Amino acid sequence: MKKTLMLAVLVGSFYACKTDQKQATSKETMQTENNPLLEKSTLPYGAPDFTVINNSHFEPALVSAIETQKNAIVSIVANKEEATFENTILALEKSGGDLDRVSNVFFALTGAHTNDSLQAVQEKMAPMLSELRDAIYLNDTLFARVKTVFENLEKITIGAEAVKLTENYFEAFEKAGANLPADKKEILKEYNTKIATLVNKFNKVLLEANNDGAVLITNKEELAGLSDATLKSLENEEGEGWKIPLQNTTQQPLLQSLENRATREKIFKAAWYRADGSATDTKNLITEIATLRAQKGALLGFDNYAEWSLQGTMAEKPENVFNLFNGLIPAATAKAKNEATEIQKMIEKTGDNFTLEAYDWNRYAEMVRKEKYDLDEDQIKPYFETKTVLEKGVFYAAEKLYGITFKERTDIPTYHEDVMVYELFEEDGSQLGLFYADYFSRPSKRGGAWMSNFVTQSKLYDQKPVIYNVCNYPKPAEGEPALLTYDEVETMFHEFGHALHGFFASQEYPTLSGTSVARDFVEFPSQFNENWALHPQVLKNYALHYKTGEQIPETLIAKIKKSGTFNQGYSLTENLAASNLDMQWHTITATTVIDDANAFEKEALHKTKLDEVSAVPPRYRSTYFAHIFGSGYAAGYYSYLWTEMLHHDAYNWFENHDGLTRENGQRFRDMVLSRGNTQDLEEMYKNWRGSDPQIAPMLKARGLQ
Repeated sequence: MKKTLMLAVLVGSFYACKTDQKQATSKETMQTENNPLLEKSTLPYGAPDFTVINNSHFEPALVSAIETQKNAIVSIVANKEEATFENTILALEKSGGDLDRVSNVFFALTGAHTNDSLQAVQEKMAPMLSELRDAIYLNDTLFARVKTVFENLEKITIGAEAVKLTENYFEAFEKAGANLPADKKEILKEYNTKIATLVNKFNKVLLEANNDGAVLITNKEELAGLSDATLKSLENEEGEGWKIPLQNTTQQPLLQSLENRATREKIFKAAWYRADGSATDTKNLITEIATLRAQKGALLGFDNYAEWSLQGTMAEKPENVFNLFNGLIPAATAKAKNEATEIQKMIEKTGDNFTLEAYDWNRYAEMVRKEKYDLDEDQIKPYFETKTVLEKGVFYAAEKLYGITFKERTDIPTYHEDVMVYELFEEDGSQLGLFYADYFSRPSKRGGAWMSNFVTQSKLYDQKPVIYNVCNYPKPAEGEPALLTYDEVETMFHEFGHALHGFFASQEYPTLSGTSVARDFVEFPSQFNENWALHPQVLKNYALHYKTGEQIPETLIAKIKKSGTFNQGYSLTENLAASNLDMQWHTITATTVIDDANAFEKEALHKTKLDEVSAVPPRYRSTYFAHIFGSGYAAGYYSYLWTEMLHHDAYNWFENHDGLTRENGQRFRDMVLSRGNTQDLEEMYKNWRGSDPQIAPMLKARGLQ
């Protein structure tokens, strides 16, 4: 929920990596000479050398890499020999190697540390990459060759992974529209180019909206409730006062601490309206994107975009997603109503005389939590120092489960001074890969949290993984400790769960490697990894007071666990509201006319009864829902709820089999985390679990059963 996975990168970048371009200018061609992005890095693991890479390298490198892939496709198509796995499927797999290497670095920077120059390149490349993808997947001759290999799989002898790769490509061609007649392919190409351009524009406008929406406060009294350390970290570097940046979600972290109701309202509304009614308005953009997607779905023979998009996922079709929602909404909203009643009583108990609004929820919910569970967030934050949580918590759990060890590397160049690098080793001391940790927010970074690769594991290329995690924790003032909320601790464990999925990949082909799985499975390993944050053995190892080194007291641990189901009605309802908005936007038909994006959003929430508790807003409004309008989660945000069932069920298995042990970890690694996209995902899970997943552990964890 707080996790923006980086399927923005996992899905969005992957598909962006396989696409086309315009003619390079002579200047761009000249700049390809001695371009570090077009040469394999000599750093360990082929990690990008940020000491020699600069902004001017990206456009010519991308143009050159696109041209290289185009030429490779021409060669495959021109081959007069009968199509075989080697001369068609394997050749296709190898065709985008240069583009993958360049774009992996490019999209990492445009997400985590962008600037005007990179944004200009991104704007230019978006349609070119879309056109390349179409030039590949809508190429009749190439599809005919792929189809020939696919239809002869039973007659040829190739390994199981090669069979899966062939099936993967054939399905990708069919899904992309390879069976369409020529005239409809041309229309589809237009749709794809327009969508790619609009998505890129949405991301650019939203970054501006987040930065422009920062709230400037000049009267210190309006910030009553914030600690001195927090105030120091918010000091406006451009002038007087304090500048409060916006998180990508609707609710903002500081609302929990701020005593001044007018300030809370001001910050909440800045977040709510950041991309609505201002110079950075996205309503027309999202409406056009959704409409074009609906038209694309219809052109491809489906009732709506979601129906087309859900091919190859565990959910399979929109009805199954809506059934999931329908099974959860009544219990979630009922619990949220009870929570709202408790909070309203707390408001009145404190002597205030107003009706609960969304911007009041977090502050008074925290008061209820203190009263019911005697737990104060400020009590536990001193035990959660960022680097200690990472090294003694996240890494420690991974060592106990999987035997891997970690060593910080200060000799590997990074793209920003805040980024830390670690080398990972197997239990026998052999090398596993490199991990980059980029945790603090900054204006050049988009909101949310995600994982992706600089280098993807592949036996074909003899590549070990180079992986990064990105988060947006508030950066403390110089000299102050970087303390986390427990929610932020879980986010760190979550994103490293994605990283483990990538590190343990053991595939021949990069297209099938690691996290290259369906959206509604990719969140499973990451959500599962969150469970270890509260495991007694792990928690006691990392929850150390930043000043004294004292281990977190048992009394606090008991309070954290006891309050585990607190506010779950709110949490689940805001998630369902966002997930529902995603599906409503992507189940419109090609003929649907949306005149008012806000009215569409309001009706979408009302007809599903997700507006019954007015103080619980969607986790993301449509206007700043980057997952679905700016990355790869269109018709896929439900996947967080889908995989939540899997991760609670999986942890229940661990609890019933001696918990945190090397044997259990190795079994999970061997049967799930190392398999990439080489097996049917439901079958993979069932083989490991021994049965189909059950929803009861999720309902229990949410306090709904």
